Amino acid sequence: MNRRLPALALLLALAGCGGGADSPLAGARIGGPFTLTDENGVRVTDHAFAGRYRIMYFGYTFCPDICPTDAQAIGRGLKMFEQASPALGAKVVPIFVTVDPKRDTPAVLKEFTDQFHPRMIGLTGSKADIDAITKAYAISYSLEPPAPGGGYLVQHVRVTYLMGPDGSPIALLPSDQGPQAVADELKRWVK
Repeated sequence: MNRRLPALALLLALAGCGGGADSPLAGARIGGPFTLTDENGVRVTDHAFAGRYRIMYFGYTFCPDICPTDAQAIGRGLKMFEQASPALGAKVVPIFVTVDPKRDTPAVLKEFTDQFHPRMIGLTGSKADIDAITKAYAISYSLEPPAPGGGYLVQHVRVTYLMGPDGSPIALLPSDQGPQAVADELKRWVK
C-alpha cells in the first residue's frame, strides 16, 4: 500500500536554499551518502554509483500492487530510452531501495528486480540503514499492524527520483504514468 504526498507538502519537503532553473529539483535537499547491502549481499556506498544517473525508488517486494507496477514502468521506460539512445541509457542505473528490510533479503530483492530490468539493483540493510536513507530522500514509511496470518503491509511515500551523476536531485520521474512517461523524462534530463 502506498500513499501520495500532496504536491504542496512534497514541494516543501524538497525545498532547498537557492535552487535554479537547471532542473525542477535543483537545490533540493534530497539524497546524500549511504551504505547499504546490494542484492548480491555486498555492502555498497553511494560512491559505487558515482558518475551515473540514478533512478531511486523506495518500496518493498511484498507490495501487492503499486511497487511492482512502478518497478515495471521504470524498467520498461529505461528499456525504451536505451533503445532510442543506447549510450545515454547505459549511463542510468535503476535502484530499488526496500522499506521492508525484515523480509527483503538480498536474494528476495534480486529475484524481484531481475523481473523488471537486468541492471536494476536492489538495496537493503538494517532498520537503521533504511531509516537513514529514507530520511535523506524525504521518504516516510510505516508498518501496518500484522494481519491474523502474520503478514503486514508497509505504508510509504510513492516517489521516483532521478539523481544526477554527482548525486544531486534532478527531477521526479512519473512512474505512476507508465513507461513512456518515464522514457520521456529520461530523454529530457539524461545528457
